[in-house]
Amino acid sequence: MISLNNRALLDMPISDFIISSEKVAHVQSGNSAEHALLVLTKTGYSSIPVLDVKYRLQGLLSIKMITEAILGLERIEYDKLASIKVEDVMESEVAYLKTTDTFQRALDLVINHAFLCVVDGEEGTFAGIMTRRVILKQLKKYIYSNEK
Repeated sequence: MISLNNRALLDMPISDFIISSEKVAHVQSGNSAEHALLVLTKTGYSSIPVLDVKYRLQGLLSIKMITEAILGLERIEYDKLASIKVEDVMESEVAYLKTTDTFQRALDLVINHAFLCVVDGEEGTFAGIMTRRVILKQLKKYIYSNEK
């Protein structure tokens, strides 16, 4: 039986597990849907963060959101891609973490998300992401080290 009586893991700050913003593919809210589709396709990611010009988190964008915006009644209207802005199709209500949050908060939120954006400071500057994979690896490491 696994026992997490010790709160050491849950109270651990997430700062050591963040994938830095410099390593994370993103688009800016003013970019075209055409550019965003290219970024999503080239990286192979299903969704990416959307930032403003001051690198503050604005939301998330996925291929599905772009595709839905160019679906016509009888065909996909690719010619619309250049005129649609990311801010017009992105999801702006997204779950995110702060750099000061604990592992428990990350664990609570990551259940429904493959990754969580992490923001720093009052202005919400994008610091990076925390992936479900990283959280599960830490949980596994903690459980196995406490079985002994």
